[in-house]
Amino acid sequence: MIQKTAILLIHCPDQAGILAAVTDFISNNQGNIITLEQHVEEFEKHFFMRVEWSLENFSIPREKISEFFGTLVASKFGMLYNICFNDFRPKIALFVSKYSHCFFDILSRYESKEWKIEIPLIISNHEKFKYIAERYKIPFHCIPITKENKAEAEANEIKLLQENNIDLVVLARYMQVLTGNFIDKYPNKIINIHHSSLPAFAGAKPYESAYKRGVKLVGATAHYVTEDLDAGPIIAQEVRPVSHKEGLKDLKRKGKNTEKFVLAQAIWLHLNHKIISYKNKTIIFS
Repeated sequence: MIQKTAILLIHCPDQAGILAAVTDFISNNQGNIITLEQHVEEFEKHFFMRVEWSLENFSIPREKISEFFGTLVASKFGMLYNICFNDFRPKIALFVSKYSHCFFDILSRYESKEWKIEIPLIISNHEKFKYIAERYKIPFHCIPITKENKAEAEANEIKLLQENNIDLVVLARYMQVLTGNFIDKYPNKIINIHHSSLPAFAGAKPYESAYKRGVKLVGATAHYVTEDLDAGPIIAQEVRPVSHKEGLKDLKRKGKNTEKFVLAQAIWLHLNHKIISYKNKTIIFS
């Protein structure tokens, strides 16, 4: 059986006594610390920490841990914190358009049980992958979007997310821009992937444009979605070299492979509670 653990993510102004207060809270309640990482942003004097401990023999009921920690520790240091549990199975909504590589990669990890997740629904603005959803027995919702119906379409999407108690939205190459109204309902809970050629090679055919310029690197960036298009807190990035010997097909193949890897890495970090988002950047714990 997998050991049940609690995970605490905190950040606050740096000051003396934080580490001792947190570890004392855990040890004084018979908790056994498994991992602990901390980081101080020197420029802003801001403290970040991730600590995980075993719930076996822990004296505080799990539903009361957040309340006790907030009263006994967080309030003294002005902490912002979040407590999670490793046995929680989050519900993910997949958004997809016409590109399949990231979509199929996520479904394969779901099917193989590499990730402990549920996928209650798939949302698309096209019918293209309905047959795939049916194969996986996942409800598929096609919601076409135009300039005229965008508000109504997003309202329908939000309604579906709320009805299914969605914890994380993954844009698996979903080729629609979300409005602020949508994003505000899921802060730091929407992950997007885009190729690394932005902003130099934007538009519908970025790899063609990059190839014509003879780029020497292709890559991808996964980030939380904010109202600033493709400028949210970065979670994961990767680049791979290309040379003049490689054609457009090679460029696209390397680019798509990198997109799959980077998106999967970002999702894994989020699922394992290894990210603190702060001032449009992220602290990533190992």
